[in-house]
Amino acid sequence: MDIEARREGLAEALWRVIRRDGLERASVRNVAREAGISMGALRHYFGTQDELLAFAMRLVIERARGRIEALDLSSCAPRWAAETVLREVLPLDAERRAEAEVWLALTGRALVDPVLWALRDESYDLLRGLCRRLVDMLVESGEAAPGLDADLEAELLYAVVDGLAVHAVVRPERATDDLVAAVLARHLDGLSRRA
Repeated sequence: MDIEARREGLAEALWRVIRRDGLERASVRNVAREAGISMGALRHYFGTQDELLAFAMRLVIERARGRIEALDLSSCAPRWAAETVLREVLPLDAERRAEAEVWLALTGRALVDPVLWALRDESYDLLRGLCRRLVDMLVESGEAAPGLDADLEAELLYAVVDGLAVHAVVRPERATDDLVAAVLARHLDGLSRRA
């Protein structure tokens, strides 16, 4: 098996442990057991638990980036392109929900882990930059009013998307997939008409 694929499989085992048992139970021993390998075999791919956690957090970023880069938006109007892109970072299916749950758990640990802190900041900067590019796209296409405060609108869009992701993880019975999608759509509709 390809080394990178094996590392991703181990990160996914970590994700399952975190989602089922919590981050505090995500020891090397428990992850190895979840993956069906020995601790020694796991250490062949990750020397420490911190390396595994950092890789798992990086994997969330890379998977979202990969989904966005794979989109063919050539025939989409800018408003719909923006919605299509942003849906890829929201927990609207099982895969994205798993990523969001793990992300939120690791973000809590980032408060005391400098490597995770840096990854958290990188991810938030990427999301903020994505929101800014989408707002700029709406402005440049004429779908948003001229003179729009693009910085402020990008911050608002960023806050909406980030907040929806957190709500969907923390209160999934309240922030259902349908509600999350509807709030995103309503916000983008308002942005595209805002004077």
